[in-house]
Amino acid sequence: METLKYRFEQGRRSLAGMPQLVGVVGSGNLEVLIEPSPLQGACEIEVRTAAVGFGATWQAVMADFHERWSLADARISINDMGATPAVVSLRLDQAVESLTGAFSKDVP
Repeated sequence: METLKYRFEQGRRSLAGMPQLVGVVGSGNLEVLIEPSPLQGACEIEVRTAAVGFGATWQAVMADFHERWSLADARISINDMGATPAVVSLRLDQAVESLTGAFSKDVP
């Protein structure tokens, strides 16, 4: 297992509501827990993955996610069992959409 941590500063979109869990790690996929957290406008992401050595790929997927959503005061935990980057993006979008009611294509 590998643990990767990312932090993105100066987000523009705050989350409201209860933590949101999407996906099931036991299915050979991944799960995403996203929750509001006082982080001075930052978004912190921690990834625990069974696919060791893919840090550059995770960095690219997380940067793309942050560019799309620009979350502020959010903590995200990802438990991965080898999901593809497309599935990771889908699960992240599902979690944010559940909390905000917005869709990534609608975000300016």
